Amino acid sequence: MGLTPPSFPIFFIATLAGGAGLAIRLGYLPMLAPFAFVLVALAFVLLWIACVFRNL
Repeated sequence: MGLTPPSFPIFFIATLAGGAGLAIRLGYLPMLAPFAFVLVALAFVLLWIACVFRNL
């Protein structure tokens, strides 16, 4: 199984989701604290899907 790099838009969205999850976890948006783990997990899953499947 060959892996492909993710496209720039997918990488950008995953980076934003991971950064938002980190910022929420650090307390910059305390009202969204329950969603911090979900955002970081979503970023990793999105990057994994983009690497496994071609043309994403």
